[in-house]
Amino acid sequence: MSIFHSLPAAPVAEKRPVEDTRHGIARIDDYAWLRDGNWQAMFKDPAILDPAIRAHLEAENAYMKAAMADTAALQKQLFSEMKGRIKEDDSSVPLKNGPYAYGSFYVTGGEQPHYFRTARDADYRDTATRRVLLDGDKEAEGKAYFRLAGLDATTDHSHALWGYDDKGSEYYTLRIRNLETGADLADIVENTGGGGAWAPDGKSFFYTLQDENHRPSKIYHHIVGQPQSSDRLVYEETDPGFFMGVGGSLLDDFIYIDIHDHETSEYRLLSTKDLNAEPLLVSPREEGLEYAMCEGGDVFYILTNADGAKDFKIMEAPVTAPFRENWREVVPHTPGKLILSHMAFARHLVWLERKDGLPQIMIRDRKTGAEHAIAFAEEAYSLGLQGAAEYDTDIIRFSYSSMTTPTQLFDYNMATRERTLLKTQEVPSGHNPDDYVTRRVFAPAWDGESVPVTLLHRKDLVLDGTAPCLLYGYGAYGITIPASFNTSCLSLVDRGFVYAIAHIRGGKDKGFAWYENGKMQNKENTFKDFVAAADYLAAEKYTSYGRIVAEGGSAGGMLMGAVANMAPEKFAAFIAAVPFVDVLNTMLDDTLPLTPPEWPEWGNPIDSEEEYGWIAAYSPYENVDARPYPPILALAGLTDPRVTYWEPAKWVARLREKTTGDQPILLRTNMDAGHGGASGRFQRLEEVAFEYAFAIKVAGKM
Repeated sequence: MSIFHSLPAAPVAEKRPVEDTRHGIARIDDYAWLRDGNWQAMFKDPAILDPAIRAHLEAENAYMKAAMADTAALQKQLFSEMKGRIKEDDSSVPLKNGPYAYGSFYVTGGEQPHYFRTARDADYRDTATRRVLLDGDKEAEGKAYFRLAGLDATTDHSHALWGYDDKGSEYYTLRIRNLETGADLADIVENTGGGGAWAPDGKSFFYTLQDENHRPSKIYHHIVGQPQSSDRLVYEETDPGFFMGVGGSLLDDFIYIDIHDHETSEYRLLSTKDLNAEPLLVSPREEGLEYAMCEGGDVFYILTNADGAKDFKIMEAPVTAPFRENWREVVPHTPGKLILSHMAFARHLVWLERKDGLPQIMIRDRKTGAEHAIAFAEEAYSLGLQGAAEYDTDIIRFSYSSMTTPTQLFDYNMATRERTLLKTQEVPSGHNPDDYVTRRVFAPAWDGESVPVTLLHRKDLVLDGTAPCLLYGYGAYGITIPASFNTSCLSLVDRGFVYAIAHIRGGKDKGFAWYENGKMQNKENTFKDFVAAADYLAAEKYTSYGRIVAEGGSAGGMLMGAVANMAPEKFAAFIAAVPFVDVLNTMLDDTLPLTPPEWPEWGNPIDSEEEYGWIAAYSPYENVDARPYPPILALAGLTDPRVTYWEPAKWVARLREKTTGDQPILLRTNMDAGHGGASGRFQRLEEVAFEYAFAIKVAGKM
């Protein structure tokens, strides 16, 4: 029996069959019309959305509101709790850079960050020492959506580059601000990726242009004071399967052009001594070869999987000849010890690695070769390596947290090994870590593997199988979901939920092989691992079948769709945020922003019948069938360029058509946002409160 009572009739999407035949296989898509034929232009101007599509999405929103009407008070209560755990006038600890230290803060009631700087050694907590450089709340006035891309000062600290997206479509506009007067220059650079790299003299910068299909295909050089139309094309990537970015070195000696897909890398270097030179190719792209570079004075340090180093190693090459044949090993490959990122400073080499599922920071003295680790003793925790804004330093910055421990920010002296605690995350409404338990357990998978699961629950919770559980999963692109402090989930845990994160294949939680075994032809391992985690939690009486609410977003939303088709009876509900559920149709359309770059992750069903078969076997939209689905909540963003709004809209239409049960299938489309949802910090909390209200409702805990 449904817990959603007295609902109006659900919207019924009109069927307009479209046939598509590939590799001799014909398919009918009844809901293809929900994709706006003019989607590229619509991302920049949502007002031109096809009226029939708009009417359908608004009808879905109205139905969703009716279904969730009885949670209105609960949503407000959840929002109040979550907001109460956030310090409203919080400030970052500024990072030292030359004569200044740069940071950001929020004001009470504010949604957007304010960027500031102080004198290098001033007390940033004294607001009188802060000079506000950019007021995000002021810039966002009158806009339904507004997201800042950060602020990057010139080497002489006279000007800064900043960017914003006011549609949610991730086409960023760049502006240049005079940091003395606070006024923006006349320069307006549009349709960018959101950032840039200054030339050392501050008279020009390099940026990535997003093309009409939302791909970062060109690097341009902009001269301050000149119109964008006169910008010089530095490099164009003609392969639509590759992403591209541009950045600068801490030493101001090189501009990096980083070209990559999910398994292949290529770097081109531009010496800042000759900004008009042709970028230097370091090592031509070679399928499966990944490498990343950072400056080291007379050498480059190169993180790479070359020569079979599946979990990566670090090499060095002379600045004057950084080519592959000159790479020399510095940190050898150790199977099972995955090196995630690296950075170098005048006297030290630093890298973040993961071993046995837990992160640690490694420090190497460049002169002596001596190494030591920064690690912690909890069962599950998260480390963040910020590094430093300066090259000639012994001080780096890192953060630490766990599911029970609020974030702590440290400065660390790499020479003396002294840790300085700079800040502990404040929870204004109060938080006692001793009231909670966090654990790392391992669920047996179907093939003998063990799936790490991070758990959080109240210490006084009776584990007899009666507790509801929110089980979160992602499992793609090698991304690891950290076991970090999350103030929002405490609203579930304090209501008797077990909060769990399944570290399934497709991430790199257990090394690079954990990623490989959850992609391409192995993708279904990701879904089976998630079900295995649910099985384990039920068997160990952390919860029970029918009490588990599954949640995932983006590629994790695909996980939700696949598991809903695979084992709907084991779950109380599914929450799928911006879910990538129309996988086959999207991978068959090479005009969509992310399709060609995504082929190494999922397969190319256009060219390969075999890869078509892999995707067709699990694609959630394709595999919706006549079965009793539990309640499902799908969330979309109208201007989302990553998972387009029509994917969840089509999926919901087909689910509602096929389900043999009486549970509601709900779609909520944010008509003013894209992939990341609402842009303001408290606006985002309202969305989380809505999702959690749904979880509490379906768990019978209202």
